[in-house]
Amino acid sequence: MIGFTSIALATARPHISPEASQMMFETGMENIAALLEELGLNNKAIYLPSTMRTGNAQALIPLSGDIDVTKLEGKIPGKLIVRYGDNPVDMVVAVTAPGGTILNELEIKPGPTSSEIEQALTYVLTGLLDIANSVSIHFSEKQLHVEVTGPKFPYENASYDHCLGSPIASIAATIASDGLEKPIRIKEESYQKGVNTIQLEVLD
Repeated sequence: MIGFTSIALATARPHISPEASQMMFETGMENIAALLEELGLNNKAIYLPSTMRTGNAQALIPLSGDIDVTKLEGKIPGKLIVRYGDNPVDMVVAVTAPGGTILNELEIKPGPTSSEIEQALTYVLTGLLDIANSVSIHFSEKQLHVEVTGPKFPYENASYDHCLGSPIASIAATIASDGLEKPIRIKEESYQKGVNTIQLEVLD
């Protein structure tokens, strides 16, 4: 299965140019950033796989506090403002993260192993968007350690980055969540000497 995925990703070709993909990606981020600023949201998002939403990988941003992931069962209603539990505070804003749209460019959905997620993320970042040189992923004890060398996407927005992580971290969380079919949160992120290091936490 891994070998077949490798061949499929290696021979796949983007339907649109990297420049056009970047433009669409940035437009999506700008729209989400505007929404976050308008609503005054500053809580960390949780990324959900497409199997938990209506066919789209999305991110849930809590209106207050943290999300109780034990209450995220079945498919989450396909609305912008979602109540996922019985308590008044169990409310989130659900947005289609730009990485969710990018998943549609993959001919084969990434599998649950670190190598399959790495192959998918490599294809997106180095091929489809052309915003990085290489990607490596290590999976250990419900955490994915992602290293992206030569990241070169200039977009920065304080609201977006605080809630959803950097653009590259957002894509990594989206692809990892869909591959594992589990909620993902960006735990930590740093940039040093041309390497973007991202710690993703797998939530059960």
